[in-house]
Amino acid sequence: MTAASTSRSGIGLATDSLTPLHWLGIVLAVATGVLHLVLGVSLGLPGLGGSLFVAGVGYLGGTAAILVGVRRRLVYLLGIPFTIGQIAAWYVVNAPSFSALGIADKIVQVALIAVLAVLYARAT
Repeated sequence: MTAASTSRSGIGLATDSLTPLHWLGIVLAVATGVLHLVLGVSLGLPGLGGSLFVAGVGYLGGTAAILVGVRRRLVYLLGIPFTIGQIAAWYVVNAPSFSALGIADKIVQVALIAVLAVLYARAT
């Protein structure tokens, strides 16, 4: 199978329809995804490190789905509660002692929720 036939079969990047708002969401999701992967590995994969690693994979998997054009509207919709859950879990695990990095990541995640909500509203 050649690269051209692979693209025609639906596998490959589908970025022509992405707007600047999509790209902002991609940057935000990759930033928080990579941070979660790094923290997960550094804390060790069993336990809390494992859940952070899985969250990072979730963010990067959602980003990949957007980039290849797989059910974007559904990805926007699922990304909102997924990210809200990350914020809630972070609060429960870390309260009352919040690090600057954790707060910065939550700001990124709140911005991501806003982007996903707008993208979902525009897609319906």
